[in-house]
Amino acid sequence: MAGKMSGISTHVLDLTWGKPAVGLAVRLEGAQGEAWSPLSSQITDGSGRCDGLIARDRLQLGVYRLIFETGDYFRRQDVVSMYPEISISFRVQEEKESYHIPLLLAPNGFTTYRGS
Repeated sequence: MAGKMSGISTHVLDLTWGKPAVGLAVRLEGAQGEAWSPLSSQITDGSGRCDGLIARDRLQLGVYRLIFETGDYFRRQDVVSMYPEISISFRVQEEKESYHIPLLLAPNGFTTYRGS
């Protein structure tokens, strides 16, 4: 189950088709002062999920961002998208908590929230 084992996870749903976004590249980075440091990367699975981008016991207070390679994802489907990538920055305010960041995706729009 998403969020139970991992510190940071995501789930991407493609609203174009009403299905999980399978095969979407996702990167996790952490803020180091003014710079960003790469922490992990995954490809969404058959359910559109990336569980375990960082383990809960490695999660530290601070600012993180998820970068979704939406341009490549839509290009493979022969769909024109306004967004070559989507970057979602968020603050971890409690160590050893789970942060599940879902993304609802369409070629010309997106939304996100803190999931459970």
